Amino acid sequence: MDKKILEFVTFCISGLSSRLNLSQNDIYKKLKDSGILYEYIVPSYDVLHTFGTRYLIDDLTEYMQEKGVLSL
Repeated sequence: MDKKILEFVTFCISGLSSRLNLSQNDIYKKLKDSGILYEYIVPSYDVLHTFGTRYLIDDLTEYMQEKGVLSL
C-alpha cells in the first residue's frame, strides 16, 4: 500500500472513530474483518478520496451498516 492510500485509510479510521465514538483500533478491526478495508476503501481510493469529509464518513458508516458490521 503506498503512502497516500495509507494516509487516506488513517483519515477514514480517524473520522469513523470520531463519528461512532469507538476507538480507532475497534474501527480498524471492524473494517479489516468485514473486508471493507481491502475490498472497498483501498481499491476505491481514486474515487473515495475526492469526497468531502462528511459525505465520505456517511458513506462508510452506511456501508458498515449494510455489511452488518455496525448497528445504529
